Amino acid sequence: MKTAVLSLGTNLGNRYGNLETALRLLERGAVRVVKTSSVIETESWGFDSFPFLNMAVVVETALTPLDLLASTQKIEQAMGRTEKTVTDKITGKPIYSDRIIDIDILLYGNETVNLPNLTVPHPQISEREFVLHPLAELFGDKVVPPFKISFASMLEKPNHHHGYTL
Repeated sequence: MKTAVLSLGTNLGNRYGNLETALRLLERGAVRVVKTSSVIETESWGFDSFPFLNMAVVVETALTPLDLLASTQKIEQAMGRTEKTVTDKITGKPIYSDRIIDIDILLYGNETVNLPNLTVPHPQISEREFVLHPLAELFGDKVVPPFKISFASMLEKPNHHHGYTL
C-alpha cells in the first residue's frame, strides 16, 4: 500500500455536499481515507469566479499513480465535471474554470512522477495557499520528501494566493 495525498476543491452547487460525495466515491474505489484536513474557503485561483471550498486528504491505496489518476478523473466525471483545465494555444498558460469537483494528486509516497498527464509532487503546491493550509494542518512542521522545508514554512513565503479558514 502507498500513501498518497489528494487535494479536493469545488465552487459550484452544494459545495459541502460535493466534497462529501467525492470522499464517499474515493472510499468506494481502491482508496482508504486515512485523514482529512479542515475545509477552507478561498477565492478562485487563476480566474475570477465564485469562492472555492478546499481540503486535503491522506489516503492509502494499492493503485499506481496513473491508476489513481484514472480513478479520480472517473469520480470527477461521475459527479458532472465536464472539462479539465485547458492551455491557451497562444500564451501557453492554463485557462481555469468553475468546477463541481477537482481532485488533484499532490503526493504519492515519496515518489516523483513526470509524465505528460501527471506530475507528482504537484508542481504548484508551493504557490497555492488553498493547498498549503490543508497540508500544513495535516503534516504540521514535518518536512515531507522530496521537499526541503515544511508546508507550514512554505506558507510564510509571499508567492502564494491567500485564502481564509472557515
